Amino acid sequence: MKKYLILTIKGMAMGAADVVPGVSGGTIAFITGIYEELINSIQSINYKSLKLLFTGKIMAFTKAVNLYFLLALVSGIGISVFSLAKLLQYILEKYPELIWSFFFGLIVASAIYVAKQIKIWNISTVISLAAGIVVAYIITEITPAETTEAYWFIFISGAIAICAMILPGISGSFILLLLGKYEFIITAISELKIAVMAVFLAGAGLGIISFSNVLSWLLKKFHNQTIALLAGFMVGSLNKVWPWKKTIETFTDRHGEIKPLIQENVMPFNYEGDAHLYSAIGLAIIGFIIIFVIERLAVVKESK
Repeated sequence: MKKYLILTIKGMAMGAADVVPGVSGGTIAFITGIYEELINSIQSINYKSLKLLFTGKIMAFTKAVNLYFLLALVSGIGISVFSLAKLLQYILEKYPELIWSFFFGLIVASAIYVAKQIKIWNISTVISLAAGIVVAYIITEITPAETTEAYWFIFISGAIAICAMILPGISGSFILLLLGKYEFIITAISELKIAVMAVFLAGAGLGIISFSNVLSWLLKKFHNQTIALLAGFMVGSLNKVWPWKKTIETFTDRHGEIKPLIQENVMPFNYEGDAHLYSAIGLAIIGFIIIFVIERLAVVKESK
C-alpha cells in the first residue's frame, strides 16, 4: 500500500507538471525514477495483452500491463489536473499577461534543455531544427485564436498532446497551446464537461498506445534529428505564447462572447494598460529558472 501511495504522489507531481505548458511530465517521471517502468508499461498495452483481458484472464492481464502501477500513477495525475484546473482558469481570465509570461519563460528554458540533448550537430540536425522552427511559426501564424470545438478535433488534440507526456522536456499542455485548445480543455475540466473530457481522454488513450512505440523507435534510430525537430518546434511556437498582444480583429463565438480573432505581438513597454509589467517579467525569469532547477535534479538523479 505504501508503494502505491508513493506512486500516486509521483503521479500528482507529473500531473501538476503536465497542466503547466513548458514543464514535462516525462521529466518528472525521470527525476522520480519511474520513467523506464512507465515507458515499458505503456508499451505492454498491445494486442497480446488485450487478448488476455477479453478472454477473461484478468490476473494475467493485470500482471502483463503492470496495471496497479498505471492505476496509481493515473490517479495521482488526475488529482493534480482537476485540482489545478480552476486555479489556472481564474488566472488566465484575470491576469493573462502574468500567466503567459510565466509560461513563456518555462518554454524558452525547455527549448534550451531539449536542444542540449542533441549529441551530434551536423547538417541533418541543423535542417531538422530549422524545419521545426519554420513549421511551428507558420502554424502559429495561420492558426486562429480559437480553433474548432468539434469533437473530432478534441479527439485529435488529446491523441497528439498525450504523446508529449512520455518525452522528457516536452509538455502536453504546450502542444495544446499550439493547437489552440489549452484554455478550452482547462475550462472543460474546471466545469466538469463530461462529454468533452471523455472525447479528449479517448484520444489520449489511443494516442499514447499508438505512438509510444513509434516515438521510442524514432528516438533510438534518429535521436539527434528528432530532438532537434522538437527543439525547433518549441522555439518557433513561442510566437503563440508571447504575453503582450494587440487585438486587431475580434469575433463572436457560439456562446455570444467576443474573443480575439487576429492579434499581433507588441513589445511589453508598448503594451497599453499593463499594470503588472515588472511582475510579468519577473515571472518569466522564475519560469526560466524552474526548468533548469528541475533538469539539474534529473542530472543528480541519473548520476547516483
